[in-house]
Amino acid sequence: MEIKKLKKNALFNPEGDIELRFRKMIGGNTTNLNDFNNMRYKWVSDWYRQAMNNFWIPEEINLTQDIKDYPHLEKAERTAYDKILSFLVFLDSLQSNNLPTISEYITANEVNLCLHIQAFQECVHSQSYSYMLDSICSPEERNDILYQWKTDEHLLKRNTFIGNCYNDFQNSQDGFTLMKTLIANYILEGIYFYSGFMFFYNLSRNGKMSGSAQEIRYINRDENTHLWLFRNIILELKKEEPELFTPDKIGVYESMMREGVRQEIEWGQYVIGDDIQGLNKQMLEEYILYLGNLRWHSLGFGFLYEDHRKEPESMRWVSQYSNANMVKTDFFEAKSTAYAKSTALEDDL
Repeated sequence: MEIKKLKKNALFNPEGDIELRFRKMIGGNTTNLNDFNNMRYKWVSDWYRQAMNNFWIPEEINLTQDIKDYPHLEKAERTAYDKILSFLVFLDSLQSNNLPTISEYITANEVNLCLHIQAFQECVHSQSYSYMLDSICSPEERNDILYQWKTDEHLLKRNTFIGNCYNDFQNSQDGFTLMKTLIANYILEGIYFYSGFMFFYNLSRNGKMSGSAQEIRYINRDENTHLWLFRNIILELKKEEPELFTPDKIGVYESMMREGVRQEIEWGQYVIGDDIQGLNKQMLEEYILYLGNLRWHSLGFGFLYEDHRKEPESMRWVSQYSNANMVKTDFFEAKSTAYAKSTALEDDL
């Protein structure tokens, strides 16, 4: 069956459908009115409140100790710190630019509200990485780190995989290219960040760069909601657009997921390797394979890697840092980082 080209939303559309029964994720006829009282997708209400209660400012976090720690990091730690920051700031910059493109073709106004909030949060994340760099190194060193993705072939290859998926949708706006972009987002939010996150958490549990780890915890908390958003969008499309989930197309999405897992393992082993206290290549591989299973299975599919269904014992400590549902005082400040007013995230993400 030929996949129809998607029509870009009209900015002003008096003839748009008002009745909820006509509302669709794609291919609908939206008025673009932000109506908080009439939502077809009921999960949006919880998501919206969750995301709004996540608001934070990077400069709230004290990096005084990091300024002292950074010059004394081991060579392997400092190299990994720099390269991982370069990778993360590029990804969030890419996200903040790509999300508005997606929203132009989503015809459920309540879902577009979520995408706009996510785009804002990605800007905050990019700022937080700049704040970290501005605090610990000179402007010359900062610029060198920010643009390592252009000179490090491993970084460039990783960014190219996601970037090309996004560019495909820029060039051809149909349901299939949109779905591949959604899967690429899901890979980015649910797999691509995690070697980097665990690196910062590992530094902190070794008594180093505690402020950087706290910045990452707030970012990680936001990314959990972004992952939840894209999973829900994909699950709604499974119900509404079955032609986008034929066996051959699911095979493409699965191949993308496997490639994302493979690249994350390769990247983690390159940038972290066996030279950093508390982490090694085997731990990284086992954890990322487990995450790949978790992500794919939560979309309603099977498991990609039969021997990696359970969280590795060696990586249980990661959740002590990244679990947004744990109501407690954080490790570095007498301040709760749990969601104060909103429902807890589903923990199968």
